[in-house]
Amino acid sequence: MIDRNTIEQIMNAAKIEEVVSDFVALRRRGVNLIGLCPFHNEKTPSFTVSPAKNRCKCFGCGKGGNPVHFIMEHEQLSYPDALRWLAKKYHIEIKERELTDEEKEAQSMRESMFVVNQYAQQYLTETLHNSSEGRAIGLNYFHKRGLREETIKKFGLGYSPERRDSFASTAIKAGYNPDIIARTGVCYSTDDGRLVDRFWGRVTFPVHTISGKVVAFGGRILQNNPKAAKYVNSPESDIYHKSDHLYGLYFSKKAIMQHDCCILVEGYLDVISMHQAGIENVVASSGTSLTTGQIRLIHRFTNNVTLLYDGDKAGIKASLRGIDMLLEEGMNINVVLLPEGEDPDSYAQSHSTEEVEEYIKNNKVDFIKFKTNLLMSEVGDDPQNRARLIGDIVRSIAVIPNDILRSEYMRKCSEMLQVSEQLLVSETAKIRIKHAEENYKHKQQENTATENSVSSNQTELVQEATNETLPQPTIHVGRDENPLYNKERAIIQFILRNGEKLLLVPENKISNITSFTESVISHIYYSLNGDGIEFLHPLYKRIFEEAVERVSDDGFIAEQYFLSHPDAEISHLTAELCSDRYILSKLFCENNNEERNESAVLFEQATRLTIAYKQSIVDDLLKQTMAQLKDPAITADSARCMQVMQELKYLKETQQALNALLAQYGFGSAALNF
Repeated sequence: MIDRNTIEQIMNAAKIEEVVSDFVALRRRGVNLIGLCPFHNEKTPSFTVSPAKNRCKCFGCGKGGNPVHFIMEHEQLSYPDALRWLAKKYHIEIKERELTDEEKEAQSMRESMFVVNQYAQQYLTETLHNSSEGRAIGLNYFHKRGLREETIKKFGLGYSPERRDSFASTAIKAGYNPDIIARTGVCYSTDDGRLVDRFWGRVTFPVHTISGKVVAFGGRILQNNPKAAKYVNSPESDIYHKSDHLYGLYFSKKAIMQHDCCILVEGYLDVISMHQAGIENVVASSGTSLTTGQIRLIHRFTNNVTLLYDGDKAGIKASLRGIDMLLEEGMNINVVLLPEGEDPDSYAQSHSTEEVEEYIKNNKVDFIKFKTNLLMSEVGDDPQNRARLIGDIVRSIAVIPNDILRSEYMRKCSEMLQVSEQLLVSETAKIRIKHAEENYKHKQQENTATENSVSSNQTELVQEATNETLPQPTIHVGRDENPLYNKERAIIQFILRNGEKLLLVPENKISNITSFTESVISHIYYSLNGDGIEFLHPLYKRIFEEAVERVSDDGFIAEQYFLSHPDAEISHLTAELCSDRYILSKLFCENNNEERNESAVLFEQATRLTIAYKQSIVDDLLKQTMAQLKDPAITADSARCMQVMQELKYLKETQQALNALLAQYGFGSAALNF
């Protein structure tokens, strides 16, 4: 892994205006620079670059961050690869920290597999172009399919000779480990221990990761052999999971962003011929059923998908499941049917770029019209078949997460099928309620352990504040909807901006404490830890615990430390939370106009934040306890009812105690709202 000093060097050297200007034309507006956003289509510039903050931000789509985050988003690189990209730009030597033995073994194996794949791709390409067999069979096949030389080279197409161990023997002679060769799937081991080429006698199509590494291959047979599969693909491996890759995405990602649309086809040659025709925002699922992982890959670049089908009705019907999966992920879907007898490969070969673009534009329909027309041809006038058709379409509409889009599709479906819109709304609601119940049960099972832990923390807080023993109510809050996360986020934001600064804890005569100074991080830690409270959000908890651990380090500055954190998620969150600066000196001056020094204001803010967090915990318990009093089963049981009433009393006393604590420091009774 890249060590922290190297990351800090890169962060200090990388200037946001220099990095962005490699991809975006910028012009000055005041102290900032503006340009057209590279992440979505716009006519009026909304992409702002701030040299002073070393940040960028699009006020249209919301994307931005520091130079590393910009490169991650624009080039679709991982965090370490984006750091390496910037290191190369600014001529900084990358230093890797010492890895554990387990990390070294895992990294060494993965890197070795990528090296073998790259060697295989070079071997297959050279065989295609430089051997008599490759030119006569492989290259001749590609030329007959209408591919030009530059297209063949762009996609790294190759040929594996008829000899079954041609690549295996060459790779072993070159010093590559036979076990690693087999693990990549380029070759496989026979029962007698021989290494055999998987793609012998086939033309090959390398599959790339988003960053351009060769991760797998597909091979097409050229001989007429009914016993052999037409296509053979690399098996799953440590580096290749076919459900997480799309063929052509490495070459298409920029065009997809520029057009804000991804055209989805089926095969390798469909993608290649479309690119050759000038339509570059095209990817393929490579003969496999569309997966959630592949859909989410597309979603990183656009919300809009156009499915390009040939006229094979059986194949289209088999693809309908993919439409529902796309809808469920919030994608906007259009479908284009090519003329009978055509597929994307043949159509792109026989038409100009303008003709292909025009055909797609004029013939695309939304999924409701497409699915209705497709299924209506089989239904006829049979009422039962018609009911099944309506049910099929309603199930598709029900998975759409966006309420407005779902409503619009129901209106269109009502018009096309001449069915009451209210009936569609009712049936859709039933399906969504059923799905919600199933998801709720699943989440409840997953969160049982977490909720028990949360309940214990809440009870410790109430016990501390009231010096009484309370029953243990459970907070039923979904992991993604927990309202306490907002409070935790505000505390983390405060720590990132001010964590290492010293605040002044004022004298407290009641507790016999004289005034003293401590860091913001330490003050918040002791305040929460004293009540047995831990953060619930896993990322906020990690940041808080690491801040507590590092605050005593020499030269520790929270914002700088976490901005250059090796974890991309932490670094990106830090950039987001620290993007807007503010002045502390005049904040929260209630009832007077005097300006106080920063350490006093920091104490007031930190105390307000922690008490507001505690108040939210108690408020949540109060709501749950009040709800119990509305339960007929509890009100009918006098003993249980008295117990709940006692709980309610203790919680209200705790609430009063927290308000009294605010008043004790002269803050007033209102907690900080955020």
